[in-house]
Amino acid sequence: MSEATCPVCGGAGWRIVEREGVSAAERCECAIVAYTRVNWKLANIPPLYENATLDNFSLGHLTSPSAVQALGQVLIAVRTYAREFPQVEKPGLLLVGDPGTGKTHLAVAALRILIGKGFQGIFYDYQNLLDRIRMGYDSNSGQADREAYRAVLDAEILLLDDLGAHRVTEWVEDTVTSIITHRCNHRKALIATTNLVDPEIGGVGAGRIQLSERIGLRARSRLFEMCKILRMPPVEDYRQRRR
Repeated sequence: MSEATCPVCGGAGWRIVEREGVSAAERCECAIVAYTRVNWKLANIPPLYENATLDNFSLGHLTSPSAVQALGQVLIAVRTYAREFPQVEKPGLLLVGDPGTGKTHLAVAALRILIGKGFQGIFYDYQNLLDRIRMGYDSNSGQADREAYRAVLDAEILLLDDLGAHRVTEWVEDTVTSIITHRCNHRKALIATTNLVDPEIGGVGAGRIQLSERIGLRARSRLFEMCKILRMPPVEDYRQRRR
């Protein structure tokens, strides 16, 4: 709902414009701002990241010039994706890297821009999402839990944080494959982060868990089909730098 104090529309949410001698009504800026504010509140962003933007993503505490350059290139890629969306080759974005490299900050910042462009999005922690979907099968569960699975299928933009952070089971693999396949087939945007490695983007080594081991080969294939892959460079812990 637009604010009644708006000097342009007087709170109506619409303003009259003249184009080539023809009068027409269009949404007032105050209504667009209010719509964006509501969508942001509904996006389920954790308090830790509710102020995350691309502008306040810090590179200033990095001591290595090569790290500054590499992380700066990731930042530019995320900014380009958000600016050009939805006219992008792939509707999704996958940020891959070690814990503390700033993946979630960048993912939320990208979602903020897309919501500002009028899209609706929702944030889910991977582990929490699976727990809620599982609880949704219980007849005693709350309405929100029963609707969690449908919400991640239908959301215009889904931000899935810490993808693969759950021991693999047949149920987990089938559920994740179903979600990713549905979104891929319908070209629905998926922004995801993961700490896991993959042979295609490097980082594979002895003892390292691969992404396909946690989400399955089918989901991994679909994920790479629909997402632009960004590899986070090894840098100092971003959480420590923020503090």
